[in-house]
Amino acid sequence: MFEGQPQSELDALFKANPEFRQLYHHHKELDKKVLDAELGVLPMDDTTLLQMKRQKLAAKDRLSRLFESLQH
Repeated sequence: MFEGQPQSELDALFKANPEFRQLYHHHKELDKKVLDAELGVLPMDDTTLLQMKRQKLAAKDRLSRLFESLQH
């Protein structure tokens, strides 16, 4: 997420907006857990995996909205 953005922009957002920083790290954590569950490294039932995917998507949506609002 935000791979096309200069790291300096993201660093500035992390410093200026604690919510953005927290959501970004939360999304990364969820992304890793979902990937591990899908690879079978992290045992997890389907319901929990689905909930994590929904949380990850909600975090991504919020991050995108925050990013857009902070860019204007």
